[in-house]
Amino acid sequence: MAQVLTTAFIYIGAAAAEIAGSYAFWAWFRLSKSAWWLAPGILLLALFAFLLTRIDSEFAGRAYAAYGGVYIASSLVWLKLVEARVPDRWDVLGAAICLIGAAVIIFGPRSS
Repeated sequence: MAQVLTTAFIYIGAAAAEIAGSYAFWAWFRLSKSAWWLAPGILLLALFAFLLTRIDSEFAGRAYAAYGGVYIASSLVWLKLVEARVPDRWDVLGAAICLIGAAVIIFGPRSS
């Protein structure tokens, strides 16, 4: 259970860092914010990459594949909290399916 919680916290932290870092670039380029937005964006994207290396997985591709589901769900949380748009039922259903897939990928039993 501890591994599951640790993995969840790492993935959630990575998603928050990636989404916030990417949003900093979005704000600079699409919302005409100051170029100073890029500095925290770069740091957050570096933190995102570092956090993904902390996932207990034998292969990077498997860790990244499972992260995809967490990223999708986290993006919908961002949509609600930061952009003040409520995800619809199809967004929520799609994210749930992705999270189930992510759990199967990262926690599924492996044969040698």
